[in-house]
Amino acid sequence: MVELVAVLAVALLVLGVVGSVVPLVPGAVLSLSGVYVYWWATGDPGTLALAAFTLIGFLVMIVDYFAGTISAKAGGASWLATALASVVGVGTLFFTGPLGALVGVAVTVFLVEAYRGKSRSAGAKAALYATVGMLGSTFMQVVLTTAMLLSFVLVVVI
Repeated sequence: MVELVAVLAVALLVLGVVGSVVPLVPGAVLSLSGVYVYWWATGDPGTLALAAFTLIGFLVMIVDYFAGTISAKAGGASWLATALASVVGVGTLFFTGPLGALVGVAVTVFLVEAYRGKSRSAGAKAALYATVGMLGSTFMQVVLTTAMLLSFVLVVVI
């Protein structure tokens, strides 16, 4: 029975890594689910390791939800541009996929900043920051969920 639970937990952790790359799939939630399923069934990992996994999982969620916004703001984008870009990004994701969402976010930030009277270079900088933030967010999600998977295997399975 423990072996079956371990396989399920590792499968959820692997899906968490995949979910970090696939839009709208909650990679962190899947990864944490794997850890908690195993913990609930076996009592392992211990409290300290469980807390560390939980902390990493929440860090992945924060990166997922806020990195793009923080990057856009760092590039000089307004809250209006950031909010509209988020809506456009999700909308274009359904019709054009991840590349379309990146382009949609960049174009939206640029156009909103231009409408607000900012220079082309300021709008381009904000759009670039937003786009790089989205890409960086995905990269960090993959790194962190992979770290959770490998750590879980080292701590629990081996």
